[in-house]
Amino acid sequence: MIERKCIIIAGEEAGPKSNKMGGIWNVIDEEVKTLAEMLEDGTIEEENTPQIFVAGSYYGYSGSDWNKGLNRITDMSEFEEFEPDEELSMIIDELEEKGVEVIAGAKHIKGIEIIYLMFKTNDFCRKVVEYNGEHICLENKIKAEAYDLIGLDSLVYEGMGNRVEYTHYLNLSYAISEFVNTLVSFREEKTSTYEDELISEFASSLMPTLYVSLHCHEFGVFYAIARLKKIGVTINTVATCHATIPGRVAGHLSIQKIRDNDTEWGEGVPKNMATLESLSEYADVVTAVGDSTKKEIKLFYGIDSIIVRNGIDLQNADINEILDKKTKCRTRIQELTAEKIYNTHNSLKLLPEKIIPIFSISRIEVENKGYPDLLDSLVLLDRMVRIEIEAGSLDENYRVVCFIITAHGPKTNLPDNFPIKLTEEVLIGEEMRIQKMIESRKLECFRLPSGSRYVSAVLYPQWLSKNDGGFNMSVDEFMAGCVAGIFPSRYEPFLLTGLEAGKEATPSIVSKVCGFSDALKTVKRLVMGMGGVLVVDNIDQAYLETIADYALTMDYFIDTYTDDKTKYNFLCQEANLLAQDMNWHEPTKQYYEMLTRKKAKGDTKDM
Repeated sequence: MIERKCIIIAGEEAGPKSNKMGGIWNVIDEEVKTLAEMLEDGTIEEENTPQIFVAGSYYGYSGSDWNKGLNRITDMSEFEEFEPDEELSMIIDELEEKGVEVIAGAKHIKGIEIIYLMFKTNDFCRKVVEYNGEHICLENKIKAEAYDLIGLDSLVYEGMGNRVEYTHYLNLSYAISEFVNTLVSFREEKTSTYEDELISEFASSLMPTLYVSLHCHEFGVFYAIARLKKIGVTINTVATCHATIPGRVAGHLSIQKIRDNDTEWGEGVPKNMATLESLSEYADVVTAVGDSTKKEIKLFYGIDSIIVRNGIDLQNADINEILDKKTKCRTRIQELTAEKIYNTHNSLKLLPEKIIPIFSISRIEVENKGYPDLLDSLVLLDRMVRIEIEAGSLDENYRVVCFIITAHGPKTNLPDNFPIKLTEEVLIGEEMRIQKMIESRKLECFRLPSGSRYVSAVLYPQWLSKNDGGFNMSVDEFMAGCVAGIFPSRYEPFLLTGLEAGKEATPSIVSKVCGFSDALKTVKRLVMGMGGVLVVDNIDQAYLETIADYALTMDYFIDTYTDDKTKYNFLCQEANLLAQDMNWHEPTKQYYEMLTRKKAKGDTKDM
């Protein structure tokens, strides 16, 4: 019997990359790309190549995004012109008759076609449909049905401040589930057109057996799984949690909640979002990206899950090319930093080659991302560098600049010499708070030329890009150019930025709470003792011990960089090896086996 597999990977951020940084988009994109590569090279063996779909949101114009602050606009220009076959055309037509508009595109990865289905949901409030004998708008039909099926009380949830976001997720989940429903029922509808029963049975026998799998990333699309289960559509489903809503709200306090077995969601948790997240219980398999997320899913929802860690895409594994890139990017950062400090503060010009750039990058969550810990540790680091200089063990011209890259959103009309020069008009919200924290610790970079400080912190409140108005470098270039990265998060279910730094062969310091810190035990060692990725215990140690360790580990990388370039290059290679070990092949293989209930052939260990 002929088999046909359809694998659908869905998420609110699935599809073409918009003007939003990283996150779930990267994860979905890498899963799809790696799946195609493994099918093409035979790592995953299939007699007939599965049809792969990516399902997500479509924002056609400015203002159509539910999050007006992000103002995402979907760019389909990267896709090939897509001509659906007869079956898919009929399915899309049927969806549009139901009020669900689909914008489709395709791309080929290693010869494997990936079909992108972007659902336009912002006009569901204007589409009239019939439900329970009444004509109502599609949006209200979706909410009424959700209440009838699983008790989602949208009347209550719409009274919350995030009602627009909640409605979007419900609409998107409905659209995705209705595509799956229409796809699965297509055979029955097509054969039912034959009046003769024998002809109908014969026509049905000629059609391949269809196996559909749905992988939903994050709570925004979990209702799709729940709805399909409730309306009786039998498919294989996987729900992946990258964090939990109650865990995010509790932040660094979530560790204590786990220890105390405190199952209360807590104040400030958006009940509607957490309820959507709890719908993962309807999936055949629930996965978590790290141990802390697995514990949170069990604590807050009573759901057992399997750990499948995120990975990273290594397009360039030639370490010599990576090290050359690091040198070029570091030189650019050093020269621009020296120039901008000189121009902004009319000061003595620092020697560019003596500037040691380090960085931290993340969402702007001050406590969760550990910025107070980082800034306190930079004060300690300043004292350590000062003593080394006064003792004659370090050249007196060295200066350390820690760039804190975090922003509420992209900015325009920035002042000359940004980010060294920051005007009040540039900063908003928590950005202002971080800047005041820098100033209160006297870590401003204008203190560097005179030597009143040897270590400074520079807030970089912008999304990095080739034309960001500051250093005009992409994220990978900035990471490559820094001597080290530091990620002192107090709450971090996983840490892709640590792996991104490793991809650029940049050593890094991560907190123990980070989701992949336990995976460091498997890294190949090129240097005895302290390696290219260091873990600081911010769970069991006292605060003073933690910030002291952050300062000491930064000092270790700085000393190695200034004193022994050969050893420093080995540390860079170690960081890169960790990223190579944590690639996307093993996670994709695990997801494939869960989705198809078929063990993948081939060994991915050496890939």
